[in-house]
Amino acid sequence: MSKPLQGRVALVTGASRGIGAATAIELARLGAHCVLIARSQGGLEETDDAIRALGGSATLLPFDLARDVDKLDPLGPSIVERFGRLDILVHAAGALGTLTPVAHITPRDWAEVVAVNLTAAWRLIRTLDPPLRASDSGRAVILTTDRARDPRPYWGAYGATKAGLEHLTATWAAEVGTSPLRVNLFDPGPVNTRLRGTAMPGEDPMSIAQPADVAPRIAALCRPEEARSGEVVRAA
Repeated sequence: MSKPLQGRVALVTGASRGIGAATAIELARLGAHCVLIARSQGGLEETDDAIRALGGSATLLPFDLARDVDKLDPLGPSIVERFGRLDILVHAAGALGTLTPVAHITPRDWAEVVAVNLTAAWRLIRTLDPPLRASDSGRAVILTTDRARDPRPYWGAYGATKAGLEHLTATWAAEVGTSPLRVNLFDPGPVNTRLRGTAMPGEDPMSIAQPADVAPRIAALCRPEEARSGEVVRAA
């Protein structure tokens, strides 16, 4: 029986755990071959094991988006050379930094949060735009947060970079115009991830959504029949 994403190739960042891993597993369940990017080789192997248990397939690319971002440029051409195509991008990787007053943000924290949350997205768009446009139904989903639109004390670096990410992504969506490519932002809301646990240490992790709860919503935005583009899609 044919699967809805059979024969498609998907690139997922932040794929070693949390929402990125859950989304990669869901995309593989729907038939996509997943190219997985994250810092942790061990975490990527765990995601790969879960995908293979479903009968799916994945390619692992250990990559530090904070430190190796300048090396992203060859990614698009190398994926096309190896697989002949790229149909889906899910950019789930994110960095929280330290929650602190704006005046206390350190240059090191600022550089890391900007690199992962904003610069990496720009580099991914640069290198992946051509193959995604070449797909008959290219789909890009970039994860965001309400902090981009609702500033709160101590969230300055994270919120500022996510606001920039939203603007960058919305601009890209406007530029692809009437091509088959669809570009959307996805706000998962509160989800039990390591980033959320660091930001909200007193929160009961079982009182909020789990990564597997939101993964099908993200995967739905990657399906060929998805017609929306340039939207901020919310989990609830």
